[in-house]
Amino acid sequence: MSELEHTPNSSGSSGPDTEGGALRSPGEGGGNWKAVLVVLLAVFTGLAGLAYYAAHWKKEIVVREVVIEGAKIVPARELSRVLNGFVGRNLQKVDADAIRSRLLRIAYVRDVSVTRELNGIIRVRVVEREPLARTVFRNAPMIIDREGVLLPETPAAGVRVPVMIRVLGISRTRDAGAGLNRLFPADSSLVMELTEALRESDYAGLLIREIHLENRRMTFCRAAGSPTRFIVGSDGNFKEKLKKFEIFWQKVVSKKGLDNFDTVDLRFRGRIFTRDSVSPEVQQEATL
Repeated sequence: MSELEHTPNSSGSSGPDTEGGALRSPGEGGGNWKAVLVVLLAVFTGLAGLAYYAAHWKKEIVVREVVIEGAKIVPARELSRVLNGFVGRNLQKVDADAIRSRLLRIAYVRDVSVTRELNGIIRVRVVEREPLARTVFRNAPMIIDREGVLLPETPAAGVRVPVMIRVLGISRTRDAGAGLNRLFPADSSLVMELTEALRESDYAGLLIREIHLENRRMTFCRAAGSPTRFIVGSDGNFKEKLKKFEIFWQKVVSKKGLDNFDTVDLRFRGRIFTRDSVSPEVQQEATL
């Protein structure tokens, strides 16, 4: 054979110095990482500049408006007393936590959040206490909220909840903070359970207007226009007792009238005991 025969490498490779059949220069591709480094440095420099500018810009923002959300019962003058004077002040120097602490001292404020927005707005979101019932405590008209806290009665609370049951006979309370009192736990649980049962009743909630806690064992209710004491006690089962009240009202009171009974005892399962208003010492079982 007159010419040397070239035999390709069995792996298909052209050797360590070739790629795709062409020779690769030792310095080729070495500048790519330098270009990437230059781009990254430019990006980081730009971000640092933006951060510096943003920090400087934030220091120059002033409060242009205070927005209050969720306040329907809390008097505007009470909120204004805390929030007036912030417009025009440096936004970064406004202490949101301090504002929140001061607002939580207002009776009907249950919770509140205060946020500072970069458009110069202080946004105050108020969560108010929910009125449940009316009462009298230490000769002052009060509102009981859904957590058993006693609040001063205000016209706005009556507008929020026009029809509220009256709870009488409160004597035990605990400190609830911010100068407020809270019902004693046992009394609070009784009021919450009984009012919930009244809300879920067919029509007992429309008739019964007072709950008396003068003696917890003898807790009783009174219907509108009736002097009769409907005894429900304090051991629960209020839905069953109110159902018996409704049956008794339909079958007996509607026929005999509102003034014929001194007491109607609803505490016993399957039975109702009554005392006539004429002879209250005589107790008799009513047939349903």
